[in-house]
Amino acid sequence: MSSNVAVQVSNLGKLYHIYGRPKDRLKQILWRGRRQFYREFWALQDVSFAVHAGETFGIVGRNGSGKSTLLQLICGTLTPTQGEVSVRGQVAALLELGAGFNPEFTGRENVYMNATLMGLTRDEIEARYDTIVAFADIGDCLEQPVKTYSSGMYVRLAFAVAAHVDPEILIIDEALSVGDMLFQFKCFLKFQELQQMGKTILFVSHDVNTVKKYCSRAILLEGGRLVLVGSPNAVVNRYTTLLFPKTRPLPEPPEAAAAAARDDVMNTSEREYRYGSGDGEIASIALYDSGGRPSTTFTAGEQMRVSFRVVARRDIDRPILAMTVRDVKGQDVYVTNTYFKGVDVPPLNPGDEIEVSFVQNLALIPSTYFLCLGFVYIEDGSVVPLDRRYDVIELRVLPRDGDLSTGIADLQSEVTIVDRSLRDGRCKQPRLSLERV
Repeated sequence: MSSNVAVQVSNLGKLYHIYGRPKDRLKQILWRGRRQFYREFWALQDVSFAVHAGETFGIVGRNGSGKSTLLQLICGTLTPTQGEVSVRGQVAALLELGAGFNPEFTGRENVYMNATLMGLTRDEIEARYDTIVAFADIGDCLEQPVKTYSSGMYVRLAFAVAAHVDPEILIIDEALSVGDMLFQFKCFLKFQELQQMGKTILFVSHDVNTVKKYCSRAILLEGGRLVLVGSPNAVVNRYTTLLFPKTRPLPEPPEAAAAAARDDVMNTSEREYRYGSGDGEIASIALYDSGGRPSTTFTAGEQMRVSFRVVARRDIDRPILAMTVRDVKGQDVYVTNTYFKGVDVPPLNPGDEIEVSFVQNLALIPSTYFLCLGFVYIEDGSVVPLDRRYDVIELRVLPRDGDLSTGIADLQSEVTIVDRSLRDGRCKQPRLSLERV
């Protein structure tokens, strides 16, 4: 195990025996393995990856994919059936609600018990106790049994303990989703503090934007097996495909390749990820600046027109055309579509073609962004992707008039300075008026 690796997982697997009836367990004991009265269920199988020290590592997958089992194996609360887990450093874990706390103990008693189990001495716990209590912020309930707590109160206290025992590795399994907005904000500020301290964080969440924002790498689990290890954006793209069982990754169709030869049709970016049912196609894409010229480089605040042509391969009664702008980490900056905008798209028959244009002002801070496009329809209240093209075009937004503001959006502030000092009994006229500084 390399010195810069905090967690090493090698060929890991966990097998459960599933009995159809309680009496089958007794039969299995009496037959001493000569007959099998259970079916085998691999919650996890042949999973291998490494988490580097100081890395924030995301774990993504659908319910039942093996995420919680993996974390419990890493924590040591489960024993693997095959393979091994090597962990270097003290671990603090916040797993499912109820794990680690005694419901009959008060909050105060559970703080001491849990912190002791995580390796702190009583003197160390007392030195950090006030900080833990202040972070949890559950008031007088601290002296009440944990069994009387709401799920949000429980998570507040559990996270406060886990984050303040100064672990080298912090493991969190989706539990923060039950906290209120203010507490989640406090938790993520603590995340950033732990990241700056070089701590290793393993994080399970269904909130894919959170994974993209905070994680440096991620893995995707499906059916107990490892599907992908890579950047959070690539893993989330693949995860999205799994959420739509009627879709599959799509290659570039011949029509799109031919269209790309046109002067006004943009070349796709290397990080494009494309999937859908294949019953419809986004055949060509073009971007135009405020002067109507094809371009992928714009000035902050400049108008951009995105035009793309779609072709139907089957009858589509309720088509929707979508556009999303993402930042370099894959976080959505702006999402819109014809449905959101109240624009009716006519039903399409096989071979029908339509072109849609989205025109908007790029009120964005200068940076690199990526364009995502979608061609979907609604069936029985559910969205069915025909052709989704994530990160299909890379576009650059440049500063305007030397404006060095930072953030996400360009709010185009107008700054005015007025000298309010009294001289000769009068207020002086403005000495300086700046649009921007």
